[in-house]
Amino acid sequence: MGFATRLREFTRADHATAQGTGYFDALLAGRLDRAGYAALAGQLYFVYETLEQAAEAMRDDPVAGRFVFDELHRLPALAADLRHLIGPDWQTRTGPGEATSEYRQRLREVAFTWPLGFVAHHYTRYLGDLSGGQIMRRALHRSYGLGEDGTSFYTFPGVDPRSFKQRYRKLLDEAPWDAVDQDRFLDEVSHAYRLNTAMVDELGRTVLPQPTDAS
Repeated sequence: MGFATRLREFTRADHATAQGTGYFDALLAGRLDRAGYAALAGQLYFVYETLEQAAEAMRDDPVAGRFVFDELHRLPALAADLRHLIGPDWQTRTGPGEATSEYRQRLREVAFTWPLGFVAHHYTRYLGDLSGGQIMRRALHRSYGLGEDGTSFYTFPGVDPRSFKQRYRKLLDEAPWDAVDQDRFLDEVSHAYRLNTAMVDELGRTVLPQPTDAS
């Protein structure tokens, strides 16, 4: 079993947990309004801002630098989506939640100086965007009447998701990591999933109706 295949198997449960939140259930079912979706885009902006700063710090690393793909960068698309969804003053109306701030702090701790940590978080975010993110884009078009404006985060001009993911997994298989490195990588990917799930759960508590105490 190649490392990329092992990684997919290792994170299968984490991926299912991340996708099975109440927030994503409501979003995909069309039960939120545009503001509910904009809240997600806003939090993602702050995550990608930090991650893409880390990409610049890692660009010249002999291993991690191979995973820096400018065509994947999401920050300009997120800014365009937020201008459409919230307005030109979106920056004054958007801020990171507590869980998002914890996510960014972890990125600052591991993604700027530890190549394995950078790639672990890079993999978790961008390969998810190229996979389940495409399902999300279609759902947003269908349920919220959004076209390219408002959903450009999920569009990768010039990138074929299937072939790109194959290329990315080949890089993972070729990375010069020993068994200890691979285990540390897997642990950090799992940590990244938990941070993302906590961020989305916090969003759910913010935008979804909360049950009241009948007593």
